[in-house]
Amino acid sequence: MDSTAAIAALGALAQEHRLALFRLLVQAGPDGMAAGAIAEALGVPNSSLSFHLAQLSRAGLIAQERRHRSLIYSADYAAMNALVGYLMENCCGGAACAPDSACTPTTEQRKTA
Repeated sequence: MDSTAAIAALGALAQEHRLALFRLLVQAGPDGMAAGAIAEALGVPNSSLSFHLAQLSRAGLIAQERRHRSLIYSADYAAMNALVGYLMENCCGGAACAPDSACTPTTEQRKTA
């Protein structure tokens, strides 16, 4: 994956409904979901859903397949893994990464001035 594709993918995911839609399709697995089932699960109108599906499709994050009279959408796991791989490329500057416990977020609140 190159930076242009990564920016397109991250841009497509940088919206509440599209992120929820992509996560739903990841959970659905390789069988995917029909557009109507997606709209119902997310509570998004069909017109809005079409727009969000198009954005994710253009970014290469989802695939569309016609099954009989339905359009079935599924997450493109290869694209998802490529994006994560791109983000993790050169992790820790080539040195051995710290143990997982070093990456655990803290619950401490930041103090503001």
